[in-house]
Amino acid sequence: MNRRQRLAASAAALALTLTCGPAAAETLNIALNADIRSLDPGVNRDANSDAVVLHMVEGLVAYSEDASVKPLLAKEVAVSDDDLTYTFKLRDGVKFHNGNVLTSADVVWNWNRYMDEATKWRCRNDFAAGGAAHVVSVTAPDDKTVVFKLEKPNALFQATLARTDCGMTGILDKSSFNADGSFNVPVGTGPFRYKEWRKGEFIDLEAFADYAVRSEEKRDGYTGAKRPLVEAVRFAVIPDRSSAKAALLNGDIDIVPDVPYADVEEFKQNADTAVSLATNPGIVALLLQTRDPLLKDMRIRKAIAMALDTKTMVEGITLGLGKANNSLIPPTSKYHSPAQTQGYSYDPEAAKALLQEAGYNGQPIKLIANTRYSNTYDAAIVAQAMLQQVGIAAELEVLEWAAQLDRYQSGNYTAMVFPYSGRYDPALTMDSVMGNKDKEPRKVWDDPDAQAMLADAVRYSDPAKRQELFDKLHTRFLETVPFIMLYNGLEASAYQKHVQNYAASIFSMPRAWEVTIAE
Repeated sequence: MNRRQRLAASAAALALTLTCGPAAAETLNIALNADIRSLDPGVNRDANSDAVVLHMVEGLVAYSEDASVKPLLAKEVAVSDDDLTYTFKLRDGVKFHNGNVLTSADVVWNWNRYMDEATKWRCRNDFAAGGAAHVVSVTAPDDKTVVFKLEKPNALFQATLARTDCGMTGILDKSSFNADGSFNVPVGTGPFRYKEWRKGEFIDLEAFADYAVRSEEKRDGYTGAKRPLVEAVRFAVIPDRSSAKAALLNGDIDIVPDVPYADVEEFKQNADTAVSLATNPGIVALLLQTRDPLLKDMRIRKAIAMALDTKTMVEGITLGLGKANNSLIPPTSKYHSPAQTQGYSYDPEAAKALLQEAGYNGQPIKLIANTRYSNTYDAAIVAQAMLQQVGIAAELEVLEWAAQLDRYQSGNYTAMVFPYSGRYDPALTMDSVMGNKDKEPRKVWDDPDAQAMLADAVRYSDPAKRQELFDKLHTRFLETVPFIMLYNGLEASAYQKHVQNYAASIFSMPRAWEVTIAE
């Protein structure tokens, strides 16, 4: 099938996707660049899965627009003087999508399910024995109170509960599950409820009329006002970027959350469309498998870092919209100190000398990329060219996103360009990449000394002490080159101008609540 035939097939499939279901005037149509993996919060997930699920499911706390953690299903949270006991008071009148009223027993039941190894919840290890936020007990002294007790103080306990990749530790009604205990569909408390998932085509949600709105007057990240102001939301799966662009320009799609940077100016100039930009703490990095027979040599990893002109690379990839950052802490963070501005030295000649010293003799290095996330694919193309210029035999291997994710999870790769969802505290960002590879093969920075420093950054709440630790960690990161940090995420969302109150955010995921469609 040639390109014209593929585009025609995509257009035909898109036409079917957009005409099936609710009337367009009552439905907010949002494009997804790939289908979701599941509807189970924090289980077999990716960023698209999180984006859809978090319209239906909510947790006790959530991130606000400034990345601080605020109550959501909880109306207040009390912390004991020894920082070991967290008491959550639930809001009144919160209902699940089937009409059942939320109680503390639901929270305890969900927690026990998440902590069951069989659930395979992404964030279980954070709260299990040995985890930084080990929870030793969860109790419900009354219908509106839930008490969590920790083994040791952890300044990021609530921040971990709120993580979007954890599914916000979302609370589900038991009717979400089949008689045998297997997951069916999410019956949550969010502003929209599940209607239909036609795999490979669309996921339909409908407004939850009995949604319990918080008293806040405005949207605030994943908390605050979250009213469902459209009757329905359709997440239409449109993998082909050209088809998504055409659908938006034709008015068939209302929002494309992640448009190529090359299209930003065109959407800005178009009379019917607008663009919203937002930087975020997500990271785009060149991962290096330090247990690979070749890359276990730190000299070769340093040579790779020296071969990359990350400033030029990032400016070219983002068309000047983004900036290189070799630190795991984003420039928008209060912890991005002058020490964090230190980065890799671009020095092709020194890279060649270091490769010769290490005895590198042209062995191929497979560099994995995917086309679903265009910025990571572009980064891989540029990185390949720069590495080849210093004599590194970089070979590009393009995989489907699901295949790349599986390779990442298993640690089965030599190198890959990979995007990480945003974490809203530097310690959480570092925790997402650091760890023992024997226990968690997906971890890319396996360094016991660095992990000890990170543990202190989690334990201490004093900003000055944390800054000192973060600066030491950055220095060690540059010295040992476990992988190469390129830049932080930048979301460019395009939308029809008849869509009111839509905005990109630091979460890099579309949010349909508080959004209306003008007549």
